[in-house]
Amino acid sequence: MPVFNFNKNSRQSVDLDSADFIDYLTGSNNEEYVTADQALQNSDLYSLISQLSADLALVVFRTPSQRMQSFLANPSTDTNGFSFWQGMFAQLLLDGNAYAYRWQNNNGVDLYWEGLRPSQVNVYKDLDGTGLLYDVDFDEPNIGAISNIPQGEMIHFRLMSKNSIGIKGYSPLRALTDELAIKNKSNDLTKNALDQSVMAPGILTVQGAGLLDENKKAARSRAFVRQQKNSANGPIVLDDLETYQPLEIKSDVAKLLAQVDWTSKQVAKVYGVPDSYLNGAGDQQSNLDQENGQYAKALKRFVGPIASELNNKLNTTVTPDLRPSVDAIGDGFANKVSSMVKDSTISANQAQFILKRLGYLPQDLPEYQSQKGSDNNENNSNEG
Repeated sequence: MPVFNFNKNSRQSVDLDSADFIDYLTGSNNEEYVTADQALQNSDLYSLISQLSADLALVVFRTPSQRMQSFLANPSTDTNGFSFWQGMFAQLLLDGNAYAYRWQNNNGVDLYWEGLRPSQVNVYKDLDGTGLLYDVDFDEPNIGAISNIPQGEMIHFRLMSKNSIGIKGYSPLRALTDELAIKNKSNDLTKNALDQSVMAPGILTVQGAGLLDENKKAARSRAFVRQQKNSANGPIVLDDLETYQPLEIKSDVAKLLAQVDWTSKQVAKVYGVPDSYLNGAGDQQSNLDQENGQYAKALKRFVGPIASELNNKLNTTVTPDLRPSVDAIGDGFANKVSSMVKDSTISANQAQFILKRLGYLPQDLPEYQSQKGSDNNENNSNEG
């Protein structure tokens, strides 16, 4: 087992704005690979990754151990708990893998976790085939590169693997390579068409025998724009021997440019969420519950490998609670509890207990007294 320096005062600072630091993904940057930096420049992908990672960070992973529960709420010393988990889950959604090293004391108790970029980590099977080993290149110069780290000292979240071994996850961005390439070509075509468009207030046609040279045309143009001396967009000057016709974009290409929601639907399909979460044009109100249900299922699919890894590495029972993510205010859950009371599945007192424990109702809520009970109390006092 390697020996590490736990003196946090000796850790060197890292430039968070450097290109190396923000390079989440491994591998070479070729035409068949979409890097995280490229992906986050796409508004659809940025919107989806930002939303999914934030909602995943809101999931509460409950454990029987109060100490582990508090640790999971904020496992990092470099940032707050929400930012740590959102960064980990954003990395998972982009690369299909997310890594963190477990800094532990001599008794194996977790002190803090350090998030790692996939480009810092190399994972491979042990020679005897009984587990995985990790080589990690830490950013801190006083730590450097550490080899043969056992899998028990690493947190490794991974999405779908290409084989049954499951050593590494598969990046969803690879499924969007063609779509993003088409979108980039579409954007380039649009920008080129705008850059090459003619901006002129009008065309001045000169009736004369012969062509005008450029100096005479420029002089006549300046004469018509004296009132706009600072404007670079003067009229176009043509004589009777010249004609001008701007080039037009072919109609089929123009239709392609008009389909701005095409890549949105492809991105949403790859990550399994309703496309209305990206294009902002949801279906009818009657389908709102159905869309929310689909989004909750998508979150649960991502939560599955996360909870499984925590259960495996922490030697405890970790139960994910998705309610803070899919029902942030709690109105949906309160309505379900209310319907259960109406169906006599639970009593009103039980419903109040559940809602208080959830935090939907205040703990010091006064006891409810019905109007009938108040009238009986008044009648009893009058008879006395």
